[in-house]
Amino acid sequence: MGIPVALVAVGVLVCLALALLPGNGSGPGTDAARPAAAVAATEASTPPGPGDTPAPAAPSAPPSSAAAPSPSAAGSPSASAPPTPTSTPTARASAATAAPSAPAATGSARAVPSTASLAGRIKPGTSYPGVATSYDATDGNGACSFGPSGDLMVAAMNHTDYETSAACGAYVLVRAAGGASITVRIVNECPLPCAPGQLDLSHEAFGRLAELSVGRLPITWTLLSPGTAPDTMSVRYKTGSTQWWCGIQVIGHRNPVAALEVRTGTGWRRLSRTDYNYFLSPDGGGCGGTIRVTDVYGEQLTVDGIAVKPDVVQPTPVQFTRH
Repeated sequence: MGIPVALVAVGVLVCLALALLPGNGSGPGTDAARPAAAVAATEASTPPGPGDTPAPAAPSAPPSSAAAPSPSAAGSPSASAPPTPTSTPTARASAATAAPSAPAATGSARAVPSTASLAGRIKPGTSYPGVATSYDATDGNGACSFGPSGDLMVAAMNHTDYETSAACGAYVLVRAAGGASITVRIVNECPLPCAPGQLDLSHEAFGRLAELSVGRLPITWTLLSPGTAPDTMSVRYKTGSTQWWCGIQVIGHRNPVAALEVRTGTGWRRLSRTDYNYFLSPDGGGCGGTIRVTDVYGEQLTVDGIAVKPDVVQPTPVQFTRH
């Protein structure tokens, strides 16, 4: 019995010695012997269980500059700052706000002249034979309703060529058989029996061609587009004009007026012309609004900002082109 007991004791001692040797994976020093990186990986990948309190992690190395640029390195605020594209539209909007809006148009726009003439009986470039007579023009006013004028180089057009005031304001070059010539402006109508082609000149105008005692003088006359016309034309509303009825007249135009239109809610409306040289809007449509005037050459001038002010001559910034 003594030998077996001794063998057992020796075996126990050997087992204890082996257990106390370093590097044994079953001992309490296992985690300490493992590499630190492996321990960190294990702790990071294994969430704590219920009731566990995770140990504080070791401080990690600071991030590199590529991961989180500093303001000095990136030259801009941190990523939480608004991105650059957001500020660009804001700048454009500010610029648009600062720029002043275009003022409302009060002048006019000149349209491209039409190739078709709108002239009636009196056509540009045509010479008309006739006879000249004379009358006392007094203050230079007449059927065209332009009003008194200090310029008495005026004439009355025969009823036929007067053509419901279409001749009003026309400049006419008159030549006598002897070669003398004058320029007159049509401000009046010579009623029947004045014949087609006949001009009734003011005494002042007739006297430039012949003695008043001549009475009737053979002439030829042609339409002019003179450089001596006023720089700009004017517009006048007739006495009694309102927003419900109005008459409109053009004054100081270089070329004869062929048509006058007003802008309404449905577009341009052509007004009828009277023999006293006003264009009428019987229901007030377009009164006080934009006006478009067309001459016998087809040129159109559009005028804004003419208010309904009865019997007031209102200048415009435009004039028809010289031909």
